Amino acid sequence: MPKVAFIDPMRLLRTEKLPEGPDWQYELKLDGYRALAIKTAGKVHLRSRNDNDFNARYPGIVTALSAMPDETVLDGEVVALDAEGRPSFNTLQNYGSAGAPLHFFIFDLLVLKGKEVMGEPLAKRRALIEKHVLPKLADPIRYSPILDASLKDLIASVKAQGLEGLVAKRRGSAYQSGERSGAWMKMRVNAGQEFVIGGYTLGGATFDALVFGYYDGDKLIYAARTRNGFTPKLRAELLKRFKPLETKECPFTNLPEKKAGRWGAGLTAAKMEGCRWLKPLLVGQFEFVQWTEEAHLRHSRFVGLREDKKANDVKREG
Repeated sequence: MPKVAFIDPMRLLRTEKLPEGPDWQYELKLDGYRALAIKTAGKVHLRSRNDNDFNARYPGIVTALSAMPDETVLDGEVVALDAEGRPSFNTLQNYGSAGAPLHFFIFDLLVLKGKEVMGEPLAKRRALIEKHVLPKLADPIRYSPILDASLKDLIASVKAQGLEGLVAKRRGSAYQSGERSGAWMKMRVNAGQEFVIGGYTLGGATFDALVFGYYDGDKLIYAARTRNGFTPKLRAELLKRFKPLETKECPFTNLPEKKAGRWGAGLTAAKMEGCRWLKPLLVGQFEFVQWTEEAHLRHSRFVGLREDKKANDVKREG
């Protein structure tokens, strides 16, 4: 029997409006860490989307996957649920101390018992999951359900529950390894995205606020700074991550700004004197209310570090 290995996961295309019609199915955007579950020669390997080892980080999930068929590759997401049972990236970041329940949600099948099935339609791949994989597994392994409602109602429900967004997938699509073809699409319903952390402002025992932005081509553009979303412990942990990355050079190409702006988010030369700059390598997840006319964020909040994202892939969304 052939031995299976890591396969570059299929990508999702961002969109401001999801397609509708009988050719499309909808799933919840799970707001966790994308991962492949690979079982070969009787051993389970949980790998991140960038092929990093997740076994040591999530041993409970690895153990729970031990009953999956051998020589099989599953695509899914490591997700933490908050007190209301909602997927929460912030809870995932702090699951070790918070004791939050962790789950692995399966949503696709790439190889089954040594046979590659990526060329089969999505609907058939899901049928194979339901027949050959799910009966062998139990909590904390779950199945990402297809949401049976109109797109309008789904958007309203996601917005009301404060969830991140929705995913649309073409029912007849093949699994296109490493591709962002548009057969899978994602739409954020509630405002938030990843940003690159390029510095921090001084204050207190650790720091006052994070300074962050996004890439436009090869230029790092300042978007905002925030002092929201931190516990004292998190501030201390982040500062340890920052110290080796400190640099004298400001990484943002659009600084300094001439005015502080209507909401005070502008970073002028005077305000920059209180900043410490970082090599732009760390990516964080942030929530916010809206973009302003000055291309800054209103009421932003830090959620957690994204260990699975590359800084130069972070662009402005929306």
